[in-house]
Amino acid sequence: KMASPLWFAAAALIPTLEIVVASDGRDGHPGAPGRNGRPGQKGDLGAPGKIKKMTPAPLNFAPVGGSPPGTAGQSRFPRPGWPPREQGDHGPKAQVGNLQDQPKTAFSASRKNPSPGVSPKTVVFDHSITNQDNTYSTQTGKFTCRVPGYYYFTFQVVSKGSLCLDLMHRDRAVATFCDQSQGLLQVNSGGSVLNLAPGDQVWLDSNPPGAANIYAGTEADSVFSGFLLFPTKA
Repeated sequence: KMASPLWFAAAALIPTLEIVVASDGRDGHPGAPGRNGRPGQKGDLGAPGKIKKMTPAPLNFAPVGGSPPGTAGQSRFPRPGWPPREQGDHGPKAQVGNLQDQPKTAFSASRKNPSPGVSPKTVVFDHSITNQDNTYSTQTGKFTCRVPGYYYFTFQVVSKGSLCLDLMHRDRAVATFCDQSQGLLQVNSGGSVLNLAPGDQVWLDSNPPGAANIYAGTEADSVFSGFLLFPTKA
């Protein structure tokens, strides 16, 4: 059976299709990193953990040893060929001192209405407060040592002007104390420890000479004191 003439005419009008197959291309450049994403939602709370009970380990005590005690050591180490040392004799027993037998020397005197002393420089304290063994003279203002030893002397002198005082021993000043005043009452005070021999004298001198600035009223007292700390051998 022959084909229809119309079919051949339609086939002549359709163009011929050409299929071209392309080869594989090269990979492109990697892209830029993307932006961070939004934070995620908060997760649910987890279930509470279980508390684990801790059992303490038992204490194991070491057994008490049963070894016998060692022998006592020797008090010294003898050397070969050396004779053993002998214990020395005991010394004489110390004698306890009797405080009642210790010498006692102390004085304290204030200044009321003094008469001139042996020197215009000497500050006389004419009123006796304490005078054990009569070692301080309210006439001369001087203390005379009878028992050798170490003595402590102290004074407080009220003045109405500038005043310097010398603590005298063996005709020399062992210490000088000065106060400067603007006309008001003030106290010049001081003290010292001296080692005295029998016959030594201690007193106060004003410097410069004269005690015109020493207060002589009744509202305050000037006092000179001294006492034996401990005796020494002559």
